[in-house]
Amino acid sequence: MSYEGGNYELRTTNYELRITNYELRITNYELRTMILGFDPGRDKCGIAVKDSKGQLYYHQVVDSESAIATCQTLCQKYPVTQIVMGDRTTSKTWNAQLSEKVKVPVALVDEHNSTMEARDRYWEMYPPKGLTRLLPQGMRVPPRPVDDIVAILLIERYLKR
Repeated sequence: MSYEGGNYELRTTNYELRITNYELRITNYELRTMILGFDPGRDKCGIAVKDSKGQLYYHQVVDSESAIATCQTLCQKYPVTQIVMGDRTTSKTWNAQLSEKVKVPVALVDEHNSTMEARDRYWEMYPPKGLTRLLPQGMRVPPRPVDDIVAILLIERYLKR
């Protein structure tokens, strides 16, 4: 939406406002909520940042030792308003650490079958090449951990609630 104008005058009983040759442009602005997905694990963790409209900004598998620091860095880089975390493996310990060190609310999301779903999603995001594409999808094994894709799925599950 755009509004352009010349000289305008607005008078009230106590105040007078004059706008002279002023151009006002208002653009459609959408507020997007940034969500950090966190798939906790003993050795490695999956982390993803996605907004409420579905735009993916970051996804990575990190060592458990650097997971909290990575979350802190991402919360500074992106305006994260919510952390969603899987409710299974070591979630109680991680929830306490995140709540203490990262000052963003944490919500637990059902993690049931997320790893199997992440394997399927991996092949959607990175279609197989060469002889691998001849294998049935159920027999394909991703060449890297899919914990970051699990974190993406946790965000999507949270948004569907």
